[in-house]
Amino acid sequence: MSVLVYTESWNGIFRKSSFETVSYASETAKVLGTDVIAVSLEDVSDDELNKLGNYGATKVISVPNINKGDSQSAAKVFLDLSSDSSVIICSNTYTSKMIAPRLSVKMGAALLTNVISVSEGSDIQIKRKSFSTKAIETAKSNTEKTILCIAPNSFGLIETGGSCTIEKIDFSESGSLSFDGQETASGKISISEAEIVVSGGRGLKGPENWGMIEELADVLGAATACSKPVSDIGWRPHSEHVGQTGITVTSDLYIAIGISGAIQHLAGVNSSKVMVVINTDPEAPFFKAADYGIVGDAFEVVPHLIEEIKKLKN
Repeated sequence: MSVLVYTESWNGIFRKSSFETVSYASETAKVLGTDVIAVSLEDVSDDELNKLGNYGATKVISVPNINKGDSQSAAKVFLDLSSDSSVIICSNTYTSKMIAPRLSVKMGAALLTNVISVSEGSDIQIKRKSFSTKAIETAKSNTEKTILCIAPNSFGLIETGGSCTIEKIDFSESGSLSFDGQETASGKISISEAEIVVSGGRGLKGPENWGMIEELADVLGAATACSKPVSDIGWRPHSEHVGQTGITVTSDLYIAIGISGAIQHLAGVNSSKVMVVINTDPEAPFFKAADYGIVGDAFEVVPHLIEEIKKLKN
């Protein structure tokens, strides 16, 4: 009974979350005494597919003609491939969250999301984040098959130095969905996978001032993000909106600049290991949640911060 893993790619390149998910699957397979089969649903080169072997996949099944947004066809593929798998693992991304519920219903499988630990025995029992990441609960699967969605940046990458075989399948069944085009985020680094995120709010006063956010992100090797009001008024694209109703952040460092810290925003970022806030208002709610805070004008603090980081890097 192999462990089956969904690996996401972007423009033919596997995302960091895919390698993390395969690493998690490899550790799960050790507990269950089995192997790992990774599934790729987009057109990916053999060189890229072979990278999955370095994180524990023993076999990769490539189905290159499935559109990223076609969750119906993707669920059908996994249903066909899952006859010899008791555990299916994916990252807790938007794409996976379209596929996993469909597959759960079709298989009659338990679905556990926001998973942060590996099961210690053959009876699948894990820890997961709940209540908008405010609590951690222990959950156990009581079904024959289980689907686990791993919280990004919760497990890490484990390189095994292994190799894998590659099998390519042509999925010819036509689904009921068609796609005329797609809009993609233009950020250099994916927010959900970033180790450092620099985020701005209405305290920046206008989109013309976002240059210093991007410069700070560049020197830190970070992703840029924003609060919901900023994306709502059109200063930044909605793809950068983080919070309870946007992208959930699980970074090592989250820097909030000019963001007051409404409860909806905090719910989406409080899984970050370290949070830093820069705000002129000492009573801003974010200061109660942050690990470090600077009461000051962002237009004075951020340029000094950028210069000091450049000095340290040099």
